[in-house]
Parts: sequence; C-alpha cells; structure tokens
Amino acid sequence: MLSNRMGKKKMRPDIERELYRCHADMCKVFSHPTRLEILHRLREQEMSVSDLARRLEVSIGNLSQHLNMMKQRRVLVSRKDGNSVYYRLANPKLLKAFDMIREILLEQMQRESVLVRHMEQARARS
Repeated sequence: MLSNRMGKKKMRPDIERELYRCHADMCKVFSHPTRLEILHRLREQEMSVSDLARRLEVSIGNLSQHLNMMKQRRVLVSRKDGNSVYYRLANPKLLKAFDMIREILLEQMQRESVLVRHMEQARARS
C-alpha cells in the first residue's frame, strides 16, 4: 500500500468511500441546534432524558427523536436505571470537532461584526 502525505497507509478505495459515507452520516448530528445543545449539555456528565428535556425546554417526544438519531450514529450511549434512561457521550473526542466548529463560527461572527461597524462608520461619514 502507498503512503499518503501524513505517513499513514493509503486506504482501499471501497474502505475510503465507506469512511466518507460514515463521516457524512455522523456530521448530520451537527446539523440541528437541539442536537448541538445536547452535546454541550452532556459535555461534563450523563443526564436523564427528563433532565435533558427540562434543561433544553423541549418535549420528551421531540428529545427522544434526537437522542435516538444520535445513538444510532454511535455518538451517544445510554443506560437504564429503573424507569429512567441516562445518556452520555460515546466518545468525548467528538467535542473537539464541536468546539473547533464553534470557534470558527465565533471568529467569523466577530470579523463580520467588525466589518459591519466599519461600513456603518463609513456611511455615517458620507
């Protein structure tokens, strides 16, 4: 197998395509604000479905749909304790992607804010 620029072995095309498919599928988790907030809330500790619903101010039915989708993609794991179901992150490394995207967005918003202020100042001087 050939090496790529990073020194890792090159993957077979069929495995690489499957990895891209799985990557895109996992990124769907980042495509809804409620799911992003779930990730943020579960950052430090596991939480019950009822606690999450209360903190997110969403119905348990709506929350359950998001939790199931995230569990299917192996982003979350759950455990049952009596009548309660608790969720936690399956792999905290996911938070690195979450944090990086959030940091990029904040930087963009700050740059755009500065640009808008400069444009408004320029208009005011005209």
